[in-house]
Amino acid sequence: MNHILIPTDFSGNSWNALEYAVRFYKNDPCNFYILHIGDLRESSVESNSFALPIEKISPSIKNKLNLFFEGISLLPGNQKHHFIALQEYGSFIDIMRKTVQDKKIDLIVMGTKGASGIKASVVGSNTGDVITKVPCNVLVIPENAPIKMAKKIAFPSDYNLFYTHPILEVLSKVMRTSKARLLVLNVTPDSFSLTKSQKKNKAYLQDHLAETFPKLCSYHHIAGKNIKPAILNFVTDNEVDMVTMVAKNLNFLQQLLFDTAIEKLSFHMTVPLLVLHE
Repeated sequence: MNHILIPTDFSGNSWNALEYAVRFYKNDPCNFYILHIGDLRESSVESNSFALPIEKISPSIKNKLNLFFEGISLLPGNQKHHFIALQEYGSFIDIMRKTVQDKKIDLIVMGTKGASGIKASVVGSNTGDVITKVPCNVLVIPENAPIKMAKKIAFPSDYNLFYTHPILEVLSKVMRTSKARLLVLNVTPDSFSLTKSQKKNKAYLQDHLAETFPKLCSYHHIAGKNIKPAILNFVTDNEVDMVTMVAKNLNFLQQLLFDTAIEKLSFHMTVPLLVLHE
């Protein structure tokens, strides 16, 4: 059973995240936790957590939750899927951490706005904080991402990390679920050679993938000074449907994500991003 957390502010972006997750896991048993986090000042109740909408939730929030669940009822029926509403008040990140632990969450799925809604970072302040501060796998769904199963997944890597079993297990699970091809992409500066450590990490990754998915993986290398345009061009040229990266490789992740240069963010508006945590 997959336990999936979808924070919602009742916007179209959070609905897209839910719809994408339901489609992606259409063949898998899942508990979808739909979580709304309100400002603590809006709360007038003694307890700040509810398994289902009850009378103590403010009428406006209760109405929005009801409308959200009415939309869920119109999705194609799936006996493997169960939806649970949660309402909490307080710090967004603290509550996300607590919910991940209490509900044994496997994946957080979040919607994010395009360039017009971006302020502090590419993925928006809440999503960026979740990626870097909550120890859980995160799937980011841009507002213009098509609701479809991924057929090609790009995996940018500088091979500086040793990919542990938890990381490879999640990556393998995503590939089994989607039946997608994995395109491993290494971007290096011009005339740059891999170190002994990088070669070892690359070989271990290749050995694992060759044993697990012998016909579904390919390896690509691009030499260039700027990582971001290289990855963006690769995603576009190869019609990639999803990008996955490892959160532990924070330096590499930041080069791709946390930049306010809007003109370089085209793929973030259409291609989901999966960030893996150990």
